[in-house]
Formats: sequence, structure tokens, C-alpha cells
Amino acid sequence: MDEQTDVTPARVAITYCTQCRWMLRAAWLAQELLTTFGTALTEVALVPGTGGVFQVHVGDELVWDRTEKKAFPEVPVLKRIVRDRVAPGLSLGHTDRAGGAA
Repeated sequence: MDEQTDVTPARVAITYCTQCRWMLRAAWLAQELLTTFGTALTEVALVPGTGGVFQVHVGDELVWDRTEKKAFPEVPVLKRIVRDRVAPGLSLGHTDRAGGAA
């Protein structure tokens, strides 16, 4: 992160289904978040699970549940969700300009 903003460092945990082989999707999202937020994230953990689970937690807050949303998170949407909790003043550049609500 190049800008100084109000940052609340947080741990992100991505729980993915090993039976469904969603590890690569989880790892890709983790890489996107780490690239965007750098040291504003204390950790991005990949948590193996079963039963079709795909959830994203920021700290203790569940911010995405594939079962509830009926979809995987799109990268720009997930970045906005994480940004709003971790670094609300951070501009996401083209991701913000593309619009769309979280």
C-alpha cells in the first residue's frame, strides 16, 4: 500500500473445500489480497474444509459465504469488502472506478 490511510491490520482467512478442489481459487484470492493490501493484512490463511465450504473472514467477521451468496466472490468485490474493514481510506484505483457495490 503506497498511501497512508487509517489502517486496522487484520487477518483474513479463506476456508475452502478440499473435496471440491477449490484450493487454487482460494490461493488466487489470497494472492490478490496480499498484493493489494500488503502490510495492512497481518496474515492471509488458507483453511482446508469439506462439504462445499468457501468462506472469507476478516478478523472474526464472516464477509463472504458461498452458500449464502450462491457464488464465489469476484476479486474487485472482495477487495472492496476487505478495504472497507481494513483500510477505508485506501483507493483501489481502477477497481473503485469500475463501480459496483459490495
